[in-house]
Amino acid sequence: MSAHEENELLKMIIETQASRIKDQEETIKELRTMIDELRSLKVNLEETLDEFRRQFFGVKSEKTSNTKETISEDHSENKEPIKVKSYTRERKPKATRDELYGNLPVKEILCLVPENERFCDWCNSEMVSMKPTFVREEIRITPAVVERIRYMQEVLVCPECKKDHDGSFKKGAVPSALIPHSPASASAVAFVMFSKCFMGLPYYRQESAFSQLGAKIPRETLANWCIKVAEKYLLPIYERIHAELLMREVIHADETTCQVLREEGKTPQSTSYMWIYTSGTDGLPGIVMYEYQPGRGGIHPQEFLAGFHGLLQCDGYQGYNKVVDVLLACCMAHCRRKFFEALPAERKKTMKLLDINSPIAIREPEIPQKDLDKYIPAEIGLAYCNKLFYLEREFKDLDPEDRKAKRLEQEVPVWDNFWKWVDSLNTTNGSKLSKAVNYAQNHRDSLCTYLQDGRCELSNNAAERMAKSYAIGRKASLFHASVAGANASAIIYSLVETAKANNLNVFQYIYTLLLYMPGHKNGSEGIEQLLPWSDFIKEHCSGLIDVETITVEEHPALTV
Repeated sequence: MSAHEENELLKMIIETQASRIKDQEETIKELRTMIDELRSLKVNLEETLDEFRRQFFGVKSEKTSNTKETISEDHSENKEPIKVKSYTRERKPKATRDELYGNLPVKEILCLVPENERFCDWCNSEMVSMKPTFVREEIRITPAVVERIRYMQEVLVCPECKKDHDGSFKKGAVPSALIPHSPASASAVAFVMFSKCFMGLPYYRQESAFSQLGAKIPRETLANWCIKVAEKYLLPIYERIHAELLMREVIHADETTCQVLREEGKTPQSTSYMWIYTSGTDGLPGIVMYEYQPGRGGIHPQEFLAGFHGLLQCDGYQGYNKVVDVLLACCMAHCRRKFFEALPAERKKTMKLLDINSPIAIREPEIPQKDLDKYIPAEIGLAYCNKLFYLEREFKDLDPEDRKAKRLEQEVPVWDNFWKWVDSLNTTNGSKLSKAVNYAQNHRDSLCTYLQDGRCELSNNAAERMAKSYAIGRKASLFHASVAGANASAIIYSLVETAKANNLNVFQYIYTLLLYMPGHKNGSEGIEQLLPWSDFIKEHCSGLIDVETITVEEHPALTV
């Protein structure tokens, strides 16, 4: 073999070996990638399994008690719980009966001595009454009474004209029917709406309750009453409140699911949505609005909030990005919840999520500054979040300008340290901690938007509480039979929750609207006086229910 052939053979062997080494290196790289993916999958599957166990056998709420549970030996060796300053709990004084029942009418019952015992046992003289002695008091409730009201029209005739066979007649004025050719009255429909959207009683339960009271009213009839009255009389008030909401500078938004059985283009099992919009803490009268929509697309808040140009407080749902000319403020409670979900089950039992509006005194959280390897990363993230909520609780009673100044002074340093800590983490892809970190990083700017305005909140809990109000009724009713029913529910829930936000008697407000709107539904001045914050409504709807002196026949006139 010649030298040239030997060189070619040697070159071929070297190239073959190099190719094999390259293939081996690629295989090793692929195997390492596969190992990392399997490890990540293992972590995710373990977290999913723990979550299923918690849902089936544990407490589903993220709120936990302060009771300290025993931590496993592995954690007790390597981890230390976050230490907090000691604190004393402020016990709320027990309310007196005057505070609980002071607004109720009082009826005194005098317990008399029998006639045959009103003489002195010693001299047989007739005894005289002294000042009665108070013994006790109790609450007496008279159940609802259903009556059939028959309007009988008086007819006058002139006897003199009658002699000439030329009758002259006059008839008494009769109030117009709320719904033509229907027995529905303002009080009856207001009671059905109050029971449905305030008490959470579905129509089939109300049907049973009315039957116990002697009135057999089918549930379909009750539903039709609410739909027709909401469309005819309550919709103008709803639209006027909507216009007022768009003029505000801070709005909270959220959405929750619902089901409509009969909707064109959708199956009965498909999911629809009830959107919720509330006013912020701007010192103006509270507004709560619901809107039914068949989907969750961003076009729905975009259309409902057309004309609004302020701060929009919401969760991290991308659909809100379609709302134009607004500044989005993301909810910190959602961010905190994801760190909480990343905690192991035993650590969740020892952690407490701070509530800004809780009347109970809370201790100030301490954020770990050293020996960070002794703490679970999710535990540190939760400590940062709790620190912000604690500071917000301290500032909640300040006016907006002072609140903003305190935030910039005390909360901005917490945010700076939080972002440095988040950026330093190296999390496992797909894990709950990774999801929490990614959520925070993806919404970094909108999470801090609230710092720009003292009227903006750290969380979107205001709207979420209103979603809960609807969810309570949804749990009992399960579904809406039609789109018209869903729209009517949105209108009624809006008026009920807005009345609650303005400290009104909810039933009396709905009843008052149904008394006046038939005569003023087309007049802007009348509608202005029937808004939840008007002086007229505050005067007539802030007390107890009154359907005896304020009736369809006799009620104060609006000054229009």
